[in-house]
Amino acid sequence: MSKHLETCPWAQGELYVEYHDSEWGQPCYDEHRLFEKLCLEGQQAGLSWITVLKKRPNYRARFHGFDPALVAAMTDEDIEECLLDAGLIRHRGKLEAIRKNARAWVAAEKEGLNWSEWLWSFVGGSPIINRYAQLKECPAQTDESKAMSKALKKIGFGFVGPTTCYAFMQSMGMVNDHLTNCPCHPDNL
Repeated sequence: MSKHLETCPWAQGELYVEYHDSEWGQPCYDEHRLFEKLCLEGQQAGLSWITVLKKRPNYRARFHGFDPALVAAMTDEDIEECLLDAGLIRHRGKLEAIRKNARAWVAAEKEGLNWSEWLWSFVGGSPIINRYAQLKECPAQTDESKAMSKALKKIGFGFVGPTTCYAFMQSMGMVNDHLTNCPCHPDNL
């Protein structure tokens, strides 16, 4: 008897389903995408991910495609312009955090940090595959996300609390929280 598979229940609507099926939970080691996602997850704080997902193209345009060096060089005037852009979440602290994070990213890189290896080290270098049957079983944060949050804050990042870090880990495939009856769960591929 075959198992009935359904997309994770949070993925409602075309944009969400596309994101769920093509990005969320798939291991990503690309430093550029990791930086972008870490910054965008911080924009989500207190909001739903769909809000950020709809605005992602505008963030990419305003923040130089999330090139850390270019974002780090943004001026206060650039941030002021971002605050006037309805295509972004106009929260000064969140927008300034993107530049702050870029500056911390670039500084750590200059010190020789390999961001992909470092971020992935919080999960031992390979994805943690969870087997939750229901959304309510998924935690909002874990010991790993708490450790990542603490380490990122220590090197100068903002808007990287443990819940934000866990969402980042889920989205970048460091943690696979596709439900067990989802076609994207590794057991069903």
